[in-house]
Amino acid sequence: MRIVLLGAPGAGKGTQAKKLVDKYKIPQISTGDLLRAAVAAGTALGKEAKACMDKGELVSDSIVLGMVEERLKQDDCKNGFILDGFPRNTSQAEALDKMLASLNMPLTCALSVDVPFEDLMKRLTGRRTCKACGQMFNVYFNPSTKGNSCDKCNGELFQRDDDKEETIKKRLEVYNAQTAPLFDYYGKKGILKSVSGTGSIDEIFSNVCKVLGL
Repeated sequence: MRIVLLGAPGAGKGTQAKKLVDKYKIPQISTGDLLRAAVAAGTALGKEAKACMDKGELVSDSIVLGMVEERLKQDDCKNGFILDGFPRNTSQAEALDKMLASLNMPLTCALSVDVPFEDLMKRLTGRRTCKACGQMFNVYFNPSTKGNSCDKCNGELFQRDDDKEETIKKRLEVYNAQTAPLFDYYGKKGILKSVSGTGSIDEIFSNVCKVLGL
């Protein structure tokens, strides 16, 4: 089971990835986590990445691919892996396929978690975070019973800047422009599978397992 997870911000793909990890004991590989770990550890690739970040530049695809390749060579990836957050566009997908071919670890599935635009907006713009304890709520799906105060500690709830409507719309526009073409890419390869991301977490996971044939 070698999976690339696709889905817009707020689709819940990270939640489903964690459930796959728990049930099937394969690692979830987040490129964001890899970058932070490599920079903190001061590896060769981590130093290259830090140099880019210190200049305010994006870390190059070759550096990210190098980190992914190092991670995939570890023993816990022998039975499979879940790639989350990479690739983000078709050029990265092509480079990833070449690297995986060299490791004899081709992808078995590109899994898309699909959620309607209106639901994504509610999930993301409805988020409220407690200033005191960090507990999260959603005014549409999981509101605090105390209005603008936290159920747990009575702290003040606030909306983060990156959860505001204008910001969310921009994030979704960027996703659609850059990442949505991956559906065509993996569709042509015959490995694209889709699952609805609406419903309870367990319902969605049951459908994920069915789609993956697990």
